[in-house]
Amino acid sequence: MVSGFFQRKSKRNKLAPQLALVLTASLSSRRPRFHDPKFLKSRVKILQTQTQQEYDQIIEQCRALFLAKTHDYGTAWRILRLPSVTDQLYIKAQRIRSIQEKGTQLVADGVNEEFVAIINYCVIALMQLHLPADSHPDLPPTEVAAAYDREIQANRDLLFAKNHDYGEAWRQMRVPSITDIILMKLHRTKQIEDLGGKTYVSEGVEANYRDMLNYAVFALIKLEGQNE
Repeated sequence: MVSGFFQRKSKRNKLAPQLALVLTASLSSRRPRFHDPKFLKSRVKILQTQTQQEYDQIIEQCRALFLAKTHDYGTAWRILRLPSVTDQLYIKAQRIRSIQEKGTQLVADGVNEEFVAIINYCVIALMQLHLPADSHPDLPPTEVAAAYDREIQANRDLLFAKNHDYGEAWRQMRVPSITDIILMKLHRTKQIEDLGGKTYVSEGVEANYRDMLNYAVFALIKLEGQNE
């Protein structure tokens, strides 16, 4: 069910004509406008709106897969302790890096599917953090959907707050670099877990899970753009 999940062609972005106009105007102008604050502000605003659409599209597909698996398997993931979820994330990220370095794979699921798995495992980790430890392991589908949406909304808010400050800098990153950052954050998370959650200056494991989730979305947005 996961295989080929992202292989269908994405809908043409409605903002493409606007981006084309901005780029055409910048190229036709005799004087470069890239240092013009008004030009930069308008360009960033267009990209931010584009990011919102792309982010929501990726999450919608991940959510549909997660709820379909909930129908098939129930909430068996409730058995997993956080270090186990972290290890699953590490396996997924390490496989992505291996495929990127070797350029080949022997198992059907590709890089896209592994990034989807990273997103959904991060959501599992966040739900496990916030669900009562003594709650029943079998959750009704409606409660699972509500918890999924709650964590995604928090991540969405975080993304656009950071995008406001960093100005879509992630778009200049390459997918292998995103993979490395996810692996780095996993090593940090494992270290925090090995310390029993006690840190001096770190924000803790939740911040790392949220960052990894958003970086995985970035990777899928960039991969989708390459396939168009």
